[in-house]
Amino acid sequence: MDLWIIFLTGLTVGGLTCVVVQGGLLASVIASNNGKDHVFPTLSFLVAKFISHIILGFLLGLFGSVLQLSDQARIIIQIFTGIYMIGIALNLLNIHPIFRYLLIQPPHFISKLIRDESKTKNLFAPAILGFFTILIPCGTTLAMEVLAISTGDPILGALILGIFVAGTSPLFFGLGYITSLLGSSIRKIFLKLAAILIIYLGFSSINGGLTLAGRPIEIPIEISFGERGQFESGSNVQVINGLQVANISVFPNGYVPNRIQVKQGLPVRLNLTTSGGYGCTSSFRIPTLQISKNLKINSSDYVEFIPNQKGKINWTCSMGMYTGVIEVI
Repeated sequence: MDLWIIFLTGLTVGGLTCVVVQGGLLASVIASNNGKDHVFPTLSFLVAKFISHIILGFLLGLFGSVLQLSDQARIIIQIFTGIYMIGIALNLLNIHPIFRYLLIQPPHFISKLIRDESKTKNLFAPAILGFFTILIPCGTTLAMEVLAISTGDPILGALILGIFVAGTSPLFFGLGYITSLLGSSIRKIFLKLAAILIIYLGFSSINGGLTLAGRPIEIPIEISFGERGQFESGSNVQVINGLQVANISVFPNGYVPNRIQVKQGLPVRLNLTTSGGYGCTSSFRIPTLQISKNLKINSSDYVEFIPNQKGKINWTCSMGMYTGVIEVI
């Protein structure tokens, strides 16, 4: 999962669309404040919003995990998530009016209740409004919420929504002031760039589902963020008493090594050691062999199998985002 892409999505299109939907609430409550201090209400609004979305992301990820989804269900959900995100991006690009129906609107009474609260002079009104912005999400937030559910992981769900909301915060701090400075032509370019980021996330989700199905789309050019580019291929396989043993380090953002070579017909043991925190890599999958192993943080475990056919066997995390290859010779 490329969390930098999610942050950039919040910083660009997420900030713009959410300021349009929710920024008026903050502007109203600041206008109701007789004092000259606008920093405190803005900060309390943003902090409460950040906290509520972390909680929501955790619950959505927990909901996905409680469903105890089979790999087949995960495949369907991830592909659906990718298609939905691409639809949201196409709506931002105004490709066709039909994509507007992807936006889910809250009940009228909820919208009215929140807008009434925005007019109060209560000291805690900004924080209350910030917390309950989860009830009036913008279109991009909805896409992130669906993505959080598809992870089936409360920690990843919380990270996705938390990082996304953190990305939207700068524009909220200016209450759309930066947006108002952008000319219409620049704004269109800005939205197109942001939509491309969402489309990238969408196709990544679809390919993640296909990877879980054992049919990944091989893309020769890979976009890399953070430390992901450090993961090099290599093989450290040793034969011990007729057993081919490979040691694989499991990090939150990849596997090291991510490519090993084994011989056909000899039993293989993959020793998996987790390190550095939690991520989807902790759910280790070999789809074509129907092998699944959920790893604990900072611990070791293993999987064993016999490669009966020459060729390539892919392994992946539970979201299909981080992968590796076993080459059978």
